[in-house]
Amino acid sequence: MSGSVSDTATPSLRGARVLEAVLPAVVALGLAAVLGDLLILSFGESPAAVWALLVKGTWGNAYGIGQVLYKATTLTCTGLAFAVAGRAGLFNVGAEGQLAAGGFGAAVVGLVLPAATPAVVAVPLCVGAAMLVGGATGAVPGALRARFGASEVIVTIMLNFIVLALLNWIVSAKLHLPETLRTPDIAAGTVPRLADAFPMFRGSAVNFTLLLALGAAAVSWWYLFRTQRGYELRAVGLQPDAAEYGGVRVPRVWLVSLVVSGALAGLGGVNFVLGYKGYYEEGFAGGAGFLGIAVALVGRNHPFGILAAALLFATLSQGGLAVNAVVPKQLTDILTAAVILSVATAVPEVQQQIRAAAASVTASLARRDPSGATRAGA
Repeated sequence: MSGSVSDTATPSLRGARVLEAVLPAVVALGLAAVLGDLLILSFGESPAAVWALLVKGTWGNAYGIGQVLYKATTLTCTGLAFAVAGRAGLFNVGAEGQLAAGGFGAAVVGLVLPAATPAVVAVPLCVGAAMLVGGATGAVPGALRARFGASEVIVTIMLNFIVLALLNWIVSAKLHLPETLRTPDIAAGTVPRLADAFPMFRGSAVNFTLLLALGAAAVSWWYLFRTQRGYELRAVGLQPDAAEYGGVRVPRVWLVSLVVSGALAGLGGVNFVLGYKGYYEEGFAGGAGFLGIAVALVGRNHPFGILAAALLFATLSQGGLAVNAVVPKQLTDILTAAVILSVATAVPEVQQQIRAAAASVTASLARRDPSGATRAGA
């Protein structure tokens, strides 16, 4: 009888988990939409007209879709970077510096390679350099945490300033074009634009780095949820003392997770340096490393959730340009903040309600006899 109860209860528990993953984001979007309506009304405009303009300027034409996908590519990489560290119980605030370091590594290799280097050789070398340099940047806080127990939050925050200042000095002193803050154009290793294969995207910045980001999300999911190392990483994030008692080398997990985190952030630098501009430019990250934290939180630190969250934030970013003629584009910045705050405040309450409902259903099923009679008086 207990087996039948367990079999019957399992679908309800699975449904509760799905609701826990989806409903908080829906609540956050609903709250942000209400706030957006109020802000639009304060400017004397029609909310329906502004939202329609935002959708038309993003998903209503090929150029807008391309721009959304371009911005989502970088956010996917930085979101995955935060999520991998987050699953290990670490808070990586250094994706901004790791993103810039990865882009710089890709640019240097692209400058060093001869212009005649075949793309099948040059592109993997440049992408590998981006991930290697990003991973090396992540290894610094990882090693300090593993060896000395140093707070990765403080180390990664400080390392952002050090890395960005160092890269800016190298570019300005050694590699810059006269009267610019960028390197010369990369000779080999650039990633083709998506418009080369699909002309409808002509003019947009989206490029085939998008496929690398999708691949990174798939590999991250497989690593986290289908491998022993991923299981150990998640176990350390949930309870490091219990994981260590079970034989997991916790310092090693911390180091590996931050190296992988940095490599994923470094991959995001490929999108701008190899896929868009074709050179490294000071300040190209533009806050994408920090916004990746919000992407990961809204996506619940799950690779596929991060893909959806990256599209959301990229839509808001591009939508701000689309509605700028009607309302200030800063409106979308406010909506972005509203989504983040809504997730931070509404999610615990929603999860509590879902768990309570699931527990009630499970308890009701457990009291029911397979023949249909209750066991209350048994």
